Amino acid sequence: MTKLLSLIGQKVIIRPIEEADLKTFWTYIYGTENPEWKKWDAPYFPLVFKEFENFKKTFIPKPTDGAIPRMAIEADGKLIGSVSYYWEHKESNWLEAGIAIYDPEYWNGGYGTEALTLWVDYLFSSMPLVRVGITTWSGNKRMMRAAEKIGMKLEGRMRKCRYHNGEYYDSIRMGVLREEWNGMEWSGMS
Repeated sequence: MTKLLSLIGQKVIIRPIEEADLKTFWTYIYGTENPEWKKWDAPYFPLVFKEFENFKKTFIPKPTDGAIPRMAIEADGKLIGSVSYYWEHKESNWLEAGIAIYDPEYWNGGYGTEALTLWVDYLFSSMPLVRVGITTWSGNKRMMRAAEKIGMKLEGRMRKCRYHNGEYYDSIRMGVLREEWNGMEWSGMS
């Protein structure tokens, strides 16, 4: 059964996205020509502009698979980002989590780490998953550090397969198994 709830941490709240959030999300994502967050979130893939009317039709996801595929991250009463998941291979329950903190004011303060912790816990508690992983690139040190802090292990490094600004970077896969997660002290904090 899908849980429509808020996940409450000390710094962040993860909650379902509401219609009133859409303009803020659109502005974060498309409101400037070269948004700062995109320099860290797969900058080797172009950001394809969407008009607001098209964006709002798809950004609020419908609950599926026992969980909500994208939720809002709020801190200090302000919308700062989102968490999400996607199926790498649904038949084998291979799920990848994602996180984006769009507001640079909330970088390097533990907000992303706490949001990722709450999100992974929610995914494990909502679906019969064996593993939750993330995929990033070696240029995103903050993402790799957040994943490491919550107990994810380096599972794969595809060397020099991401090209950005004239330089090659590695593609990074990290993950945590359910039994590892269940043994950690913060498990169940949601």
